[in-house]
Amino acid sequence: MDVPEPESLEQLKQRLNRAAEPGELLAAVQELSAYGDQPEVIPLLIGVLGYNNPRVAQVAMGGLLRAGRRAVPELLQRLDGYNYGARAYAIRVLAQIGDPRALAVLEEAARADFAPSVRRAALRGLGSMVWDGLPQPEAAQTQVMQTLEAVSRDGDWGIRYAVIVALELWWQAGNVPAPLRPRLDALLQHFTQDSDPVVQARAQFSLHRRDK
Repeated sequence: MDVPEPESLEQLKQRLNRAAEPGELLAAVQELSAYGDQPEVIPLLIGVLGYNNPRVAQVAMGGLLRAGRRAVPELLQRLDGYNYGARAYAIRVLAQIGDPRALAVLEEAARADFAPSVRRAALRGLGSMVWDGLPQPEAAQTQVMQTLEAVSRDGDWGIRYAVIVALELWWQAGNVPAPLRPRLDALLQHFTQDSDPVVQARAQFSLHRRDK
């Protein structure tokens, strides 16, 4: 896709700022999200996450995911501590990108966010972290394992299920350090004795897939 002329991008910004109706706002964000990889568009899309409009936020998330790792510094810098909705959407984007610069944010969300859906998204992000570029990723990976072990004792079966998914994603990526593999295996084995039959079945399924 060609980079838009400065005037055309400026017009899109003006349309976003002038949007008075939900339909106008959605149309403006849809067009802006197509240029999510442009540096000047990233903060605009992040701002949209706080508009309390789930449909518009989903479109903005798509644009930020298109930007990928280029969006991570702005997302981390602009995390909204007061607007929970905006923060939740931003965490979901960071989880899907999997950049280790967001590790602390994702770990905090996985352990303590009050919305189970955000916790599950953060856990999935920990399992699909992309470690490329870190000079010594072992310490960060050990930290992730510690978080997964701690959350594995959560009282919500859905959170425990999400830990299994994270473990499976991490194993499938093929980048679990050798010293951590026994701990990953032990955690999956632990879940086969879980009090919830759905969690038990998911752990058994993961072990079966891993051993094939």
